[in-house]
Amino acid sequence: MKAVILAGGKGSRLAPYTKVIPKPLMPIGDMPILEVLLRQVRRAGVDEIVLSVGHMASLLRAFFQEGEYLGLNIRYSYEDQPLGTAGPLPLIEGLDQTFLVMNGDVLTTLDFADLLSFHRQSGALVTIAMYNRQIKIDLGVLQLNGGHQISGYIEKPTYNFQVSMGIYVFEPRALEFIPCGLYFDFPSLILRLLENGEKVVGYPFNGYWQDLGRPDDYEQAILDFETMRAQFLGEEL
Repeated sequence: MKAVILAGGKGSRLAPYTKVIPKPLMPIGDMPILEVLLRQVRRAGVDEIVLSVGHMASLLRAFFQEGEYLGLNIRYSYEDQPLGTAGPLPLIEGLDQTFLVMNGDVLTTLDFADLLSFHRQSGALVTIAMYNRQIKIDLGVLQLNGGHQISGYIEKPTYNFQVSMGIYVFEPRALEFIPCGLYFDFPSLILRLLENGEKVVGYPFNGYWQDLGRPDDYEQAILDFETMRAQFLGEEL
């Protein structure tokens, strides 16, 4: 089974670290965050990885090479120009069966085998792993009647949102909705699928998930990996 890992971004929110090292190579404990992901998907039955690379691609290839030491077959798909999160997918050959797509900077305890099983049972064209994220507003929120008249007042509310974890399962036919060679992001793809009546579902996940987008997220992930290492790597300890 194949997995596409998006590893071509500049990771500008993690600067200055990412000025000298691509974000998927940022260390979590004694290994890069991308290696944690690779070990996890291998346990779910993935044996072929396509790294979609651009920024500092040579460093990623020098580190992971062809994946032999991980028991994986790793190949590389290069972006000559930024293509967004979905745009690189039509450039990749051989995506002719159900495949995983994910960002290369996610730390999670998600069971990828369970995600795949859920997707197959759903009959969806695309499944998005989703996480409940609470956002607390530390201010009084005013509700208006459409003009300037106040109709309600909520003091420091907390809102709940189901957010994308940056992990997806695709059926090959979804690639037909992505323009080739053009910048195209996942939100645009999902909206296009829905407009065309295609079935897209969310896989609810309540375990650990951290996107390494900001320095404080990265620092927290380092601490969590040390205390939860067995949950991330399982029997490989």
